[in-house]
Amino acid sequence: MSYAAANYLVAVAVAVVFVVLLMGLGNMLRGGSPNLSQKLMRWRVGLQFGAIVLIMGVIWLRG
Repeated sequence: MSYAAANYLVAVAVAVVFVVLLMGLGNMLRGGSPNLSQKLMRWRVGLQFGAIVLIMGVIWLRG
């Protein structure tokens, strides 16, 4: 995997986590469904884990 492709994947992973975080916060601040906020925050935790694993893998491969 090239450095450019790895950088792109990391950027996409971080952006997805950020978007889900904003969606959850927006729903909560808007007074939306608490169940939806919880679901979005759970998704964020899972996506954040995946992003961290991806970042660590890229660092390890470049090592």
